[in-house]
Amino acid sequence: MIKTILLVVFFLLAPAGVLWLCRKVKWIGKIGPILMLYFIGAIIANIGILPKEGTLQVQNSLSNAMIPLAIPLMLFSFTFRKSETRDTLIAMITGLVAVVIAVAAGYPIFASHINDAPQVAGMYTACLTGGTVNMAAVSKMLDVDGGRYALLNTYDMMVSFTYLVFIMAIGIRLARKFLPVKTLDYDQAAIQAEMEKNGANPYKGLFTRAGLKDISILLLATIVIIAVSAGIAIGLSKLLPGTFMMFFILAITTLGIAASFNKKIHTYKYGYDVGMYFIYIFSIVVASMADVRSLDFSGALHTIGFLAFVEVVSLTLQLLSARLFKVDADTAVIASVTYINSPPFVPMIAASMKNSRVLMPGLSIGIIGYAVGNYLGVLIASIFG
Repeated sequence: MIKTILLVVFFLLAPAGVLWLCRKVKWIGKIGPILMLYFIGAIIANIGILPKEGTLQVQNSLSNAMIPLAIPLMLFSFTFRKSETRDTLIAMITGLVAVVIAVAAGYPIFASHINDAPQVAGMYTACLTGGTVNMAAVSKMLDVDGGRYALLNTYDMMVSFTYLVFIMAIGIRLARKFLPVKTLDYDQAAIQAEMEKNGANPYKGLFTRAGLKDISILLLATIVIIAVSAGIAIGLSKLLPGTFMMFFILAITTLGIAASFNKKIHTYKYGYDVGMYFIYIFSIVVASMADVRSLDFSGALHTIGFLAFVEVVSLTLQLLSARLFKVDADTAVIASVTYINSPPFVPMIAASMKNSRVLMPGLSIGIIGYAVGNYLGVLIASIFG
């Protein structure tokens, strides 16, 4: 019993320690908290220090709880509104279409060499249109093993990092030769402020009276959404047996989006960051389930090849669409980066472009990606399944 309690405490507090290290140690910060948590989780899974009794129950309970809690909290903080410019709206739509087409084009080439290919296609579609939270949510909907999820997410980090380096090294320059370039607006202070916001401690003030009040209200709203979603999923799964988790996550996503239109909910702080903390807990828990002796690495190269294919083809389609619709180079590139690497990388690319004008379009596109990623992921998995 004591070992089980200590294990739960470790899983709950380990992300806090890693976040502290990311702020204090520069090279760890560059690796990022999710990858560090994967490393730690994988290490403890394979050196034999986890207690034999109760561990699997703790891992399953925590991993199953974190995603439903995270999704509404992260969606609450978003403001869904019409795009501010024509170029942003076009880049947003064509970027989503580009990822879906790229997945559909790559599937017949690689699927026969990849285990559970429909699930992989669905998770990567969710990830490359939304982010880690979407991939994790779809993995739950499709009942993917935790160790398998951790492995697939590691592949995504490897390929997406390579993609990001390519964009910063030559991709921006190539796009500007191929597409129209608008006047650059380089507000270095705005970009620096956004980057500092990403690197700052987002939980500062959480444990004050005001902070605890805000997060308590958001958590209460989340629990209500989870309860309603469970009721919806139970009803629908009686009509379609075996679909509870799929309908449960989709209902949570839909109700989270609906709640975000309530202006009052935007007055409460810390929702997104606490939701992200739940994703960090999920990351170390699923990584701790990844015993390398039980993982199936067959098809690894083909899985990585499939992912690389999707990213290259989606970028190409994004640029061709931009050429067709006369979208400027920087907006097209920032849309692709937002979908493939997720919104936190937008300030870095804006700084590399020396163009602060793309900050808000990039972040707005990311909001839509988070919102639709779950739907697209399960749709692709269902089509190919």
